[in-house]
Amino acid sequence: MLPGPIIIADKKNDRLVVVSPQGQVLWQWPQPGDLAAGQTFLIPDDVFFSPDGKQIIATEEDQFVITQIDIATRKIVWRYGTPGTHGSGPNQLWNPDDAMMLPDGTVIAADIKNCRLVDLAPSSPGPLWTLGRPGACAHNPPTGFGSPNGVFPLANGHFLVTEINGSWVDEIDRTGHVYWSTHVPGLTYPSDSNQYKPGQYLTVGYTNPGQAVIFDASGKALWRWNPSSGADKLNHPSLAEGLPNGDIMLNDDFNHRVIVIDPAQNKIVWQYGHTGVAGVEPGYLNNPDGIDLVPPHSYANTVGTTQATPGFW
Repeated sequence: MLPGPIIIADKKNDRLVVVSPQGQVLWQWPQPGDLAAGQTFLIPDDVFFSPDGKQIIATEEDQFVITQIDIATRKIVWRYGTPGTHGSGPNQLWNPDDAMMLPDGTVIAADIKNCRLVDLAPSSPGPLWTLGRPGACAHNPPTGFGSPNGVFPLANGHFLVTEINGSWVDEIDRTGHVYWSTHVPGLTYPSDSNQYKPGQYLTVGYTNPGQAVIFDASGKALWRWNPSSGADKLNHPSLAEGLPNGDIMLNDDFNHRVIVIDPAQNKIVWQYGHTGVAGVEPGYLNNPDGIDLVPPHSYANTVGTTQATPGFW
């Protein structure tokens, strides 16, 4: 079960919502007055808390921007990318994905269609650091990545990179050293691989039926969820994260729900949203595409990349 509230990037409702384990909406953004004149917030597809729990990093992939929101003031305090315009030059991205703030305050992201990884900061008009380059869109790390859609920090300072083309997952460091690369077992479209436990990794298959797989660095599948029919079938899940008790929370995008799976019992033990029914009212979602636990249980805290402090809730 959930250890606390969860934040959801409710993509096609153009909002972020925080939901309690009991299914109550505790917070929603943006509300009237939150956006400055001329600002938009459209189709958010991922959302993560900063290491100190005071900021939210949201990725608007199809708007080509990454947005930092201050929780206390409810204002956008930094944005990288030109809304509605893709590119690879200064202040340009092309389908950024899974932007996360690192303990040093910079923001790491996978820049999918530029086939690169970037580390960004408000102090710089361009990336502080990159691996890969536009046009080199095949698996050849660190000089080329096959459309990377996730770059998740690990406790050892390395990153776990997911490549759509070729179904690869790589552990890599800032210098470009590749510690291992493996094919995700049994998946044709892996998404957002991250650490489940030390030495174990979690990914999903962005397909219908979809899958969730725990695997190791050798490519061995340790657990798999892939019902082909019924209420347990996944439809284009894009992210799964491990919970402190070993359960797995997952956004089941095209089913318009977020669920928690108990891998020991192989059953769904929690759900928010109505399966296959999109909506905007409390209890409903419309293509949820990103999730994170509210600190102190956020991905950054659970994996150990920082010691998060309790945030707004």
